[in-house]
Amino acid sequence: MSEKPEWIRRRIPPSQLLEKIRILINDLNLHTICENALCPNIGLCFERGIATFLIMGDVCTRNCKFCAVKKGTPLPLDKNEPEKIAIAIKRLNLSHVVITSVTRDDLPDFGASHFVNTVNKIREINKNTTIELLIPDFQGNTEYLDRIINCRPEIINHNIEMVPRLYSIIRPNSNFERSLRILKYLKENTNNQYIKTGMMIGLGETDKEIFKTIEILAKTGCDILTIGQYLRPSKNQVEVVKYYRPEFFKELKNYGLSLGFKYVYSDVFVRSSFNAKEVFDSIKKS
Repeated sequence: MSEKPEWIRRRIPPSQLLEKIRILINDLNLHTICENALCPNIGLCFERGIATFLIMGDVCTRNCKFCAVKKGTPLPLDKNEPEKIAIAIKRLNLSHVVITSVTRDDLPDFGASHFVNTVNKIREINKNTTIELLIPDFQGNTEYLDRIINCRPEIINHNIEMVPRLYSIIRPNSNFERSLRILKYLKENTNNQYIKTGMMIGLGETDKEIFKTIEILAKTGCDILTIGQYLRPSKNQVEVVKYYRPEFFKELKNYGLSLGFKYVYSDVFVRSSFNAKEVFDSIKKS
């Protein structure tokens, strides 16, 4: 792939501005997807005192080739993690928080109860904080999806990640149709909760596949769609096949809105949890 184009640039804040969150995370022995996935937005978010928490450890049981999170055999769950997450949110004074996880296919309920325990503990300590859960697929088990629904997060997010053709190449242990069924199930079985999904482009898809995938996602009834440029986190992940211009992301945004999404956040550096509070505030007003 050729050198990154001029619009793929991120300002790096002074390191001292990032230390507040790093010290807090280390003090409570927590993880963030910001650090573990090598997110390009980490500096901007940490500078603002915002982090997306990664629960159930930092080792994933799957092997998606775009993701920098460690793969292998995870450690047992930290039963105190929900309380530590709640304490971190309190210290950071977050009014909206995003909680995500590694995929834990090794657990009996794939980690659904740990999500619920985390939400309950957050609400116990941070009564006014709104909660967004970015969940794995729980292997499509609706009983575990119901547990997520019933703990009443304001937003439930499950990322489709990419166009269906690329699943067998880049996400061999995941299934596009299963994730699609999950989004439909969430939308059909929630009330006054927003359903969100996200995808990356630049992995080798065609423009036609991008538009078709947006169309398929719109039919699930999802409220919020995020679209961002895939950026290779390290040399261990698949290379970028194509860099899309900012104007193309605007075109995708308009297309998504025309299909009925309540909110489409489409830009080069968009990630599913980036500016999550601003997205939530905007959709509440719409």
